[in-house]
Amino acid sequence: MKKILCIALLFSINLVKSQVTTQLKVSESPEFKDEITVDGVLAIHTTKSGKTGLVRANKNNFLLDVFDAKLNKIFSKRVESSKKESFDGYVSYENEIKYITVLSPSKRERIVYCNTFNIETKTHSQKELFKADVEKGGLFTGRNKRGTNVAISPNGKYIAIATDNIKKNLNSYKIHVFDSETLKVVFEKTYQEDEGNYFEPNDLFVDDEANVFALGKLFISGKSKKKDGDANYDFVLNKISKGNNQSTKISLESGNFISSLAINYYENQLSLVGFYSNEREGNIKGGCNFKINASSLVIIAKKNSELPKDVYEDLYGDAKAERHDKKKKELNSFYVDYVVRDDQGNTIVLAEEFYVTQTYVATGMNGAGYWTTTYHYDDILILKFDKNGEISWGRSIFKRATVPSYNAFLKDDKLHVILNSGKNLTEKSDGRTKVSKGWFESSALYDFTYSPDGKVDYNKIQDNKGNTYYLPFYGTYNLDTFIMMSDGGRKKQFMILQ
Repeated sequence: MKKILCIALLFSINLVKSQVTTQLKVSESPEFKDEITVDGVLAIHTTKSGKTGLVRANKNNFLLDVFDAKLNKIFSKRVESSKKESFDGYVSYENEIKYITVLSPSKRERIVYCNTFNIETKTHSQKELFKADVEKGGLFTGRNKRGTNVAISPNGKYIAIATDNIKKNLNSYKIHVFDSETLKVVFEKTYQEDEGNYFEPNDLFVDDEANVFALGKLFISGKSKKKDGDANYDFVLNKISKGNNQSTKISLESGNFISSLAINYYENQLSLVGFYSNEREGNIKGGCNFKINASSLVIIAKKNSELPKDVYEDLYGDAKAERHDKKKKELNSFYVDYVVRDDQGNTIVLAEEFYVTQTYVATGMNGAGYWTTTYHYDDILILKFDKNGEISWGRSIFKRATVPSYNAFLKDDKLHVILNSGKNLTEKSDGRTKVSKGWFESSALYDFTYSPDGKVDYNKIQDNKGNTYYLPFYGTYNLDTFIMMSDGGRKKQFMILQ
């Protein structure tokens, strides 16, 4: 057994892939101590003066912190909350974080609040926005893995909140739009009201004129996503304004299914980017891009491009990738996480493979036991679209994780994917580079850097053993700087990448 283990170790050492140190400037903040034990980051925002605000929570409190430009903690405030009060999204603009909470005093009653945290003045206030009665489910059902139901306009003037309004014999959905400064209602409108058709929201956007664009799946019959092997829904883009409701069906040519879409708004242009399939709902054969006239909702142009071979090589290795590319094997279970755009009008979409498994654990005789649920956050798919909607390049990251584990940002036209992996990235015999941690292996923090033409460098930021362990997923990129907070108990620290 020892001989076999030694051979295995030597084999893995021979496969160690050379890694260079990241070219980003790396620094760490002074350590700070929390007043109370809190969970992960709910909201984070940096102002133009360099101050950073942080919102976190536990069962009874929200914890609000302010840090100076060097990330020294200069303010902390505990805001009491009820066990019946939940966090349901946030927006940030200039000096403020506005986070939405929902109080459930009874089975049917819901009260929606907006909490305003001004980072510069170190103040907090709460205002009731509206009340609602629910007959089925909650106000924010039907969300995807990282979905959101609140959005702020690019100019910071308007906040939109999308809610379900489902009654016993009627499916309907509602939009509230508020003035972001006064929090007064600009308008509230119902949309997609129908006895039989459910609507599952995917993305939300509000423009500088308070027009709201709600993108999602409109089910044809019932709630099942499949019917007779085909997709049981159409993608629909709704435009809701104070005086009018419009909608348009988003589709490719016959025989193609759209897997997922996200709204991308850039320089007054509205586009929808995502994935499509030839086989079934949820699969991915390639990327699709729709340019939309924001006034009329007319589709100006639509493109779909098959996955590049590099995607298969990164996931399956050289030989298997050749077969998959030839057959154009479809991927599945990927959800859009990030949509970023460079100064040349190119769009990069990142999606992560996400699925849930359950395992029965036997604990005694006669079948006694319990079920455990595991959330899988696995491979990452990266596609770069040019300004005409064609795929310029595609890559993927072969990884395994059970928690959200990565973040991404563009700096100087290079894409940086920040994640934790095993201490040494190893290149497998089939050409793949696997991002995961072995049983007896310590971990390291990496910066996967993609050039404008898709070439990748695997850059190590630090070995985590003996150093502070950081959580990229909870980080934020603002003012050309990415900051992320550490894991652990009450003592915390920030890492800064510039």
